Amino acid sequence: MKLFVNSIPVRIQKLSEGVDISDYDVIVNGGNKNIYVGMLLGDVLINNASIAQIDRMFKLMRRKRLQKLRSITFTVDDRESARHFVKSKFKIVKAGGGVVIKDGCLLMIYRLNRWDLPKGKLEKDEDWETGAKREVEEECNIKVSMQSKICSTWHSYSLNGKNILKKTAWYAMSCDDDSQMKPQITEDIQAVEWKNTAALKEALFNTYPSIRYVIHCYQDSVNSANPADREENQ
Repeated sequence: MKLFVNSIPVRIQKLSEGVDISDYDVIVNGGNKNIYVGMLLGDVLINNASIAQIDRMFKLMRRKRLQKLRSITFTVDDRESARHFVKSKFKIVKAGGGVVIKDGCLLMIYRLNRWDLPKGKLEKDEDWETGAKREVEEECNIKVSMQSKICSTWHSYSLNGKNILKKTAWYAMSCDDDSQMKPQITEDIQAVEWKNTAALKEALFNTYPSIRYVIHCYQDSVNSANPADREENQ
């Protein structure tokens, strides 16, 4: 479960799996109930976290812009119970999106002054693949063919006073026809562009952490013999 709260990567893992403490800038013992904003700097590890502590941190992250916090990891005794608790606090929304490739270039959209990947919410009773394909084709006015699933991401945000948790299933796609390609203006998309290696590298400086994660997962899958082994594909 790759989760992003206000674009900050959040990871929940089993305490028994262990962590490399050298990967973190700040380490907090789960028994410490007093965690202040000033402690949340860089990559933070909260070791042996309680459910109540995770809940408090999520509320804090939704309420404040923690610009100095790069990522946060919770280790817990029971990961499945922790994940179930997190999901129970939100309204779940399903979405699908795609990494579209043509002649070695990757398709990106420019929306709200950032580079993004085409994606959108599924319609009622729509399956993941159908919804992902439809959204990509609608937002970019192209035709695509589906390939394999890349990963799933979970993104938390607030809308009209409600806490939303959007699960997006991401798929690799090939472009069949881009002769009429244009941005879907009604979805605030300003541009649609193919990015070669150099242009993609530049675009990743002006995108969201979740989008960088998806693209890196896609690149890993291309280079890996067993991309389906990734936990986030589950």
